[in-house]
Amino acid sequence: MAPRISLTLDTTHASELAEFWKFALGYVDEPPPAPFKTRQEWVASFDLPDDDGDGAWLIDPDGVGPRLSLLDVPEPKTAKNRLHVDLKVGGSWAHVTAEAERLTGAGASVLRVDQGHHIVMADPEGNEFCLC
Repeated sequence: MAPRISLTLDTTHASELAEFWKFALGYVDEPPPAPFKTRQEWVASFDLPDDDGDGAWLIDPDGVGPRLSLLDVPEPKTAKNRLHVDLKVGGSWAHVTAEAERLTGAGASVLRVDQGHHIVMADPEGNEFCLC
């Protein structure tokens, strides 16, 4: 069996950034693993320090895309991502620019436009991704 891919983003406000990525990808909150009834109950089972930070776990409701974990870390983002997400919008360049406008309205920013090919954007915490 091939391993499943799960992408993890370091964040400063996991719960808030999760709302952006749910909006961008159409993802939903991942249910807690059995036998836990809530995600908080699951996290508490690890006996982590109280100041360990927040986390959010998202999944594609259709089960096609990779899982996305967002975990608070103490250090700030300092450089360009070595790995980034490409959101393949499909359709025409007009579809790509319309999606860029939709995501900008949700807090993303446009970093660079490669006309007719892709748009480099950043989520509300500065993590780069491309629309193509």
